[in-house]
Amino acid sequence: MMDPGMKQLQQTLVEVETNAEHLILARHKLIENDKLRNGNREALTALRRRARTTKSSIRSPFEKIMSDLSGADLVPLVKEICCTCGDHDSKELTWMMFPGSDIFARIPFHAVHTVLDKDQERLEHETKSLQSYVKEKSITISQTGALADRINPVILQSLVSLKDESK
Repeated sequence: MMDPGMKQLQQTLVEVETNAEHLILARHKLIENDKLRNGNREALTALRRRARTTKSSIRSPFEKIMSDLSGADLVPLVKEICCTCGDHDSKELTWMMFPGSDIFARIPFHAVHTVLDKDQERLEHETKSLQSYVKEKSITISQTGALADRINPVILQSLVSLKDESK
């Protein structure tokens, strides 16, 4: 039969180790998300360069409407202007590798950057939630200060620095 103090210590160690594993997995996922976000950002920048646009280089809808109204009578009153496409041919086919796969396809320019924009938004949201999760787990682990009171700090440090290595 195990001493109740040892049983409590064992349970605390299991909880801290489980939280630490979850924290490490979340950090790895955060790193993967950052790589994907950077790749998307680079792809969006390349598309803007190809269309010779920047987020601030597109004329305002008001300027576009006024210039269109001065030349023709049958121009629609409101014309949507994409901040990435600008005056670039939005139907021009562009090669794209679908996120999370090795499949390449030729898709219209506008559809490519729309897919990348939506994927970027999803990754941003996922990254923010992962950062919150990492912060929460870090606080939970640090608040388990009862371990330092029961275990010699040298032993605790050796437990933390243990590594699983296959022989």
